[in-house]
Amino acid sequence: MRLWSIPMIYLGASVVCGLTLPRIEQAYGSLFALNLSVASAQAYLSAATSGMMALTGIIFALAFVMVQFSAVAYSPRLVLWFARDRLLFHSLGAFSATFLYALFTLAWIDRGGSGAGPALSMAAVAIMIVVSMVMFALLVQRLPTLQITNVLQLIGDKGRDVIRDMFEQQEAAQTSDHISERGPDQTTMLGPSTQILTYSGRPQTIAKFKIDALVEQARKHDAMIEMASAVGDTLVDGDVVLRVHAAKGRIGDDDLLHAIDLAGERTFEQDPKYPIRLLVDIAIRALSPAINDPTSAVQAIDQIEDLLRRLGRYELNTGFARDGDGKLRLTIPMPTWEDYLALAFDEIRQYGATSVQVMRRLRSALVDLAETTAPARAEAVRHYLLHLDLTVEHSLFDSEDKKTALQEDRQGLGLSRRRSEKI
Repeated sequence: MRLWSIPMIYLGASVVCGLTLPRIEQAYGSLFALNLSVASAQAYLSAATSGMMALTGIIFALAFVMVQFSAVAYSPRLVLWFARDRLLFHSLGAFSATFLYALFTLAWIDRGGSGAGPALSMAAVAIMIVVSMVMFALLVQRLPTLQITNVLQLIGDKGRDVIRDMFEQQEAAQTSDHISERGPDQTTMLGPSTQILTYSGRPQTIAKFKIDALVEQARKHDAMIEMASAVGDTLVDGDVVLRVHAAKGRIGDDDLLHAIDLAGERTFEQDPKYPIRLLVDIAIRALSPAINDPTSAVQAIDQIEDLLRRLGRYELNTGFARDGDGKLRLTIPMPTWEDYLALAFDEIRQYGATSVQVMRRLRSALVDLAETTAPARAEAVRHYLLHLDLTVEHSLFDSEDKKTALQEDRQGLGLSRRRSEKI
């Protein structure tokens, strides 16, 4: 459902009820009467309409603050995440619906000189006001989510969800020697390329592959589909989207395109790199000279390390899909362990090279990763740890600060832990 359809539903229901219920009450008589004068009823409904308009203005102000604050303090890529809060649109719909229904009811006060008004409709307005105030209170409670700790936790939770959803069918490979970053041997025998699908249109990002649909198309034509672009890639006009190998007949371009979801920006679905990207964005923004907040960067590294530990338990090269007969039908580019390490730490290491606190927390994360991941991946972590040491060695720190920066500390500057000799 499009988000703007939510307040439209509220408004539509309000118009329908406002046009019908007062008429029914007038036709069949009110089931009960409110002991209110005409002037009091008009004042009550007028206050309801004006109050709802004021609350609606507050909603827009809150939305503006959330969007502006998230863009400036965290990352522009978080703007739509906050702006698409469903509670915001439900609140906007409830306030607008109460305003409209109160106006309709006000029109029936002293209708035809009756000296009365639709009692049930007036009671309904009171109930709608109470519901609106509850929604307003819930919306105000959302403001603490803008705190840095809560934002990082929300992004981390999204990352944990996508990792679980993508790899839940695999066995966790904790401390396993058989983890491999290589795909099946069949990928070296794809067969001749019989079809190439290119993209045409304005730049869009691959949000999701419909794997079942792609496998089914490949099975129907006894082919193998090789995706040339990965989830999260932005396609520009003329880009190769996929190649079809050894097909017995041409697969319809529309059938292939319908199996690929495109969006204006990256999404979390099928993209465990994206939450890490957002966390890194927040960390390097905190390390900018304008903000200079290394503690927030350390908190971001806490979430990044947790995501990397979870990724380290799984076979990452999962971009292969087979049909029911076990025949390889689809290959998708997937990031390697080294890709995740570079994404998670490169920019933080570069921008945080002048912060002892960040260097110590990075070192702690790498030491812990080397101890908790499989030996095949621990070697890549050790190599990156040497790269971090070189960064400290070539930094502008004096000799004492360099010695301090080479100590691992989970708090950045809190409790030194000298365990590097273990790895």
